[in-house]
Amino acid sequence: MTAFDPDQLINQLRTTPRAIRALIDRTPPERARWKPDADHWSILEIVNHLADEESRDFRPRFRSTLESPTKEWEPIDPPAWVIDEAYNTRDLAESLARFEAARTESLAWLDSSANPAWDNTYAHPSIGSISAGDLLAAWAAHDLLHLRQLTKRCFQSIELAAGEFNVGYAGQWTK
Repeated sequence: MTAFDPDQLINQLRTTPRAIRALIDRTPPERARWKPDADHWSILEIVNHLADEESRDFRPRFRSTLESPTKEWEPIDPPAWVIDEAYNTRDLAESLARFEAARTESLAWLDSSANPAWDNTYAHPSIGSISAGDLLAAWAAHDLLHLRQLTKRCFQSIELAAGEFNVGYAGQWTK
């Protein structure tokens, strides 16, 4: 096992918004709202999820674990936000800017944190103990899970845009 590398994790947090913007910046509104089915999110829903996770989940919970690890976390319901806050009716450019602004705020706060107590642990009622280090690692990994999801939606959008033509020459989509 390798040593904990918070700098790499924070660097990933810096990098992901640029990768997301490069991937979806010029997506037409109808493609940004397109969903393969009712159980899967659109590009627009994914971006708004990332923005809300940034400001309502990862940053406040990470901060709480560092500063007051025994303080109960505010409850969240990300799947409900998608519907209750009408993510799929929003503007993609505004949603992407909202995510980037929230991430910039998170990074400024992380950069100002001197000697974080990575081992501070919160006793989560359903998942058990989770440390500040765990949260930082999960935060960076969460971005990449959704970057993969966005890539898949973009691939599906290309398939739709191809119309009667076939994308098979590109190779197979892997899971």
